[in-house]
Amino acid sequence: MNDDTATGLTDVPTTTLADLLGYAQVMDVGIRPLWPTAPRAAGPAFTVRCPPGDNLMLHAAIHRAEPGSVVVVESGDTEYALAGGNVCAVAQRRGIAAFVLDGLIRDLAEVRAMGFPVYARGVIPIPGAKTAVTPLGAQVRCGGVDVVAGDFVVADEDGVVAVPRDRRDAVIAAALRKLAEEATQSLEMWEAAHRARVDKILSGSGGGA
Repeated sequence: MNDDTATGLTDVPTTTLADLLGYAQVMDVGIRPLWPTAPRAAGPAFTVRCPPGDNLMLHAAIHRAEPGSVVVVESGDTEYALAGGNVCAVAQRRGIAAFVLDGLIRDLAEVRAMGFPVYARGVIPIPGAKTAVTPLGAQVRCGGVDVVAGDFVVADEDGVVAVPRDRRDAVIAAALRKLAEEATQSLEMWEAAHRARVDKILSGSGGGA
């Protein structure tokens, strides 16, 4: 499937994707939007690996990632920033959709003001070094999820989900069906079905009503 087709996932909530894909594709709670109104982001993954304490390859990636990409970084570093305001500004200027970082950034006020979406573990003022050369586009692990280049990443206020590229067609179809069904269901209908389901589980386990 090409990336034009993959954009069918752009507006699908992460909650719907999590329902369909399960825990293995949902990044851990530490990978969060860095301010409450951070924009939703979605796009094909451009993968980067940065050893702890070094940010060279993320700085290289902003000049190499295609417009619309979500730059996904494996690092795990909680002592040094992977990027700051200028790096985010150049990424935004080049059309990169977002950063999803298993690590930290700095210059949060600048990044927030420009509205560039960053999902990461937090903020620290000291930058990392620029010495370690690693391959771009390799499989990475970010927030406990294995991500390969071309997986479709969706990030919103509920979290970050990586849709495997070889499952995107099936996930798009299932997500659209699920959203269509939910759109026709009133709260009263949902409540009745939900109560019936809970009551059935409780009666089968010997629980009380």
